[in-house]
Amino acid sequence: MLQEIHLRGLGVIEDALLELSDGLNVVTGETGAGKTMVVQGLGLLLGGRADPGLVRAGSGQAVVEGVVQVSDGDPALARALEAGADGEDAVRDGLVLVRSVSTAGRSRAHIGGRTAPIGVLAEIGEHLVAVHGQADQWRLQRPDQHRAVLDEFGGTPLARTRAEYVALYEEWTAVRAEVTTLREESRERAQRLELLTAGLEEIAAVDPQPGEDDDLAAQSERMLHVDALREAAAVAHAALVGDDDNPERAPYVVDLVSHARQSLAGEGEHDVELAGLADRLREIGILAGELGADLGGYLAGLDIEPGRLEAVQQRRAALGRLTRKYGADVAEVLAWAKDAAASVDALAGSDDRIAQLDTRLGQLATQLVDAADALTTARRTAATTLQEQVAQELTHLAMGSARIEVVVTPTPGEYTGHGVDRVEIMLAANKGAALRNLAKAASGGELSRVMLALEVVTGSGAVPTFVFDEVDAGVGGAAALDVGARLQRLAEHAQVIVVTHLAQVAAYADRHLVVRKESDGQVTQSDVAVVEGEDRLAELARMLGGVSDSQVAQDHARELLDAAQGPRSRGTGVSATPVGRRRPVDDVG
Repeated sequence: MLQEIHLRGLGVIEDALLELSDGLNVVTGETGAGKTMVVQGLGLLLGGRADPGLVRAGSGQAVVEGVVQVSDGDPALARALEAGADGEDAVRDGLVLVRSVSTAGRSRAHIGGRTAPIGVLAEIGEHLVAVHGQADQWRLQRPDQHRAVLDEFGGTPLARTRAEYVALYEEWTAVRAEVTTLREESRERAQRLELLTAGLEEIAAVDPQPGEDDDLAAQSERMLHVDALREAAAVAHAALVGDDDNPERAPYVVDLVSHARQSLAGEGEHDVELAGLADRLREIGILAGELGADLGGYLAGLDIEPGRLEAVQQRRAALGRLTRKYGADVAEVLAWAKDAAASVDALAGSDDRIAQLDTRLGQLATQLVDAADALTTARRTAATTLQEQVAQELTHLAMGSARIEVVVTPTPGEYTGHGVDRVEIMLAANKGAALRNLAKAASGGELSRVMLALEVVTGSGAVPTFVFDEVDAGVGGAAALDVGARLQRLAEHAQVIVVTHLAQVAAYADRHLVVRKESDGQVTQSDVAVVEGEDRLAELARMLGGVSDSQVAQDHARELLDAAQGPRSRGTGVSATPVGRRRPVDDVG
């Protein structure tokens, strides 16, 4: 909901603040005072085209600032947050939107204190305000909005039918996309299958074992240095236990340790400490003997079978060919083979998958046709009710000769996420006139009244704020009272802002704002004020009789106020004609 609009340097308005309320807000004023500047300013604030001609003479720029009440989860707030607005401040104090236009034609936008593209203002505005006036029917400029109005009116039955269609459409789209992808990739899939199969066959031929590459590397290293290894081990073996081929060589470790232990053994019984040292010598002798035996075994194992080194080298070469293609070592080669085997299974089953998908696609296509037909039927049922109720409303809005038709035209086979229907709201504003698209078939005032009828009938669920300009153009008498009563009815569920020149409409307002102009003979400027009590009575009298102090006009104005501000049930007390029901279509179809 709009809380306030601040206009500076816009047309005849130098500086004016519109403090808005919920319910019905009317803006009145003498001709030329600048009432239209309110709508022009709001258009700028909602991302409309910037016109340097709107800048007040003597001002460098025109600035429009709006404060909008938003709450968590509001789509307008979500878009503002994407643009950099502070969400906490916006929820607490209101979302601040600013649009400026310079005399040079430069235009800037700020959202929540952050500079933003002008287009973002328009995106936010579509969630906040619907402006109904000359060339401002944004809800009807796009064909999809005609369908959205009908679907919104259709209520639960239509929504259920549409949900069933959408579920089928989404599955049909997903299956069709998968089939297309599988078929487009068939050549690539065959090539990959061939490569993977060849790789698996090559690995299977070599049959590498886990850790085999490390074991072969160790064997190769030993065999390549076998002579040096034998000599080192023989020297160490002789030093520990002697050399049978050279018995004269002495002393050796085991013999020396044995001799040392024997020298202590005889005296150890006289000293515990010395006995402990003798025991340690015994342990050293045992260890030296065992180590000598191990070295002897190592020397015996150094004997190489003829051809063993060549066999190891050939095996390592075979493993090397695999690691150059499929991994850094045998472990990675085996991991590649495992993944490749899984991929081969998946690729080999693709043809079966395509056959399954083709079968499902055929089933879905049949179901989709039936669902689309059901959605078309539901829309046509809702369209009949909608056009009847809007036509009834128009009889009370000085458009009794108008003919409205909601045309639902299916385009078989052209499936979209919304069905196959093209929906168009058509209007013939006068008898004998041909039906034309609503956005093109009526004058500004007629179009505003049709939109008022549509908003009342559909329940005003699209946006929180509606703005009507020229809704009372060419209307007077009882029809003007009906316009006011229906605006009041709409304001029970949404904020409504109306620019009007009729007291019969203004009398229904919850808040009455007057645009007043002043002139010093050289410069004219306007401001905006809220009028209440006697001031409001005087303004209504002026609108009725041209002068605010006419007793007859004031008496008439008081009668209008008393009637309009009395019981607010379906326009009773002012007009004998009932206001249309809100959201009546849950009993349709």
